[in-house]
Amino acid sequence: MTRGKPRPAPEETERKCLVTCEVSPKRGLIRFVVGPGDIVYPDVAGKLPGRGMYVSSEREALETAVAKRLFSRGAKRQVSVPEGLVDQVEEQLAQRCVNRLGLARKAGKAIAGFEKVKDWLEKDQCRILLQASDGSERGKSKLFRPGGRGSFFDILTADELGLSFGRERVIHAALAAGRLAEDFRDDAVRLSGVRKTEDQGGDAGKVKKT
Repeated sequence: MTRGKPRPAPEETERKCLVTCEVSPKRGLIRFVVGPGDIVYPDVAGKLPGRGMYVSSEREALETAVAKRLFSRGAKRQVSVPEGLVDQVEEQLAQRCVNRLGLARKAGKAIAGFEKVKDWLEKDQCRILLQASDGSERGKSKLFRPGGRGSFFDILTADELGLSFGRERVIHAALAAGRLAEDFRDDAVRLSGVRKTEDQGGDAGKVKKT
């Protein structure tokens, strides 16, 4: 068997957004399916059976899809949209982020605490820096952010970060480079577009979906 050139990376699957009609990679979209009773269900994991409908992971786009009844157009029949659908998407994405961070912690790829995170940053071991959205701005400013797109998020609360580490509250956390960090990043980017915050108008930790 001879060695040849490495295979090119497989092309990423793309889908069209119901609202913008733009074609984008699936990882930057929210999938919806029509379930029993012709009710629309969010499928942030992309695993539910049925024909998928996709909307950009931006709160404004999701609210537009609901207000203009675009899910019925996408399903090509009348469907029901449950109250609070956009909030459901936000909750599911937040839970995925918490779960992914918990998996990274168990694998030794995530740590929490100011001193530990500072040590990782100084040793260039930190791929993604996480800081609680409701943490002290003064305290958070004492840590420098790693470079690179999607390397910093402040979209989870201290309580949510705490759930990932089995603590009551966590203000500072870090993820090491690897597949777990990249999987977390994809969900965190989507959450940053959907999450609504009182003081930041829903743009906390927002980064480009590329």
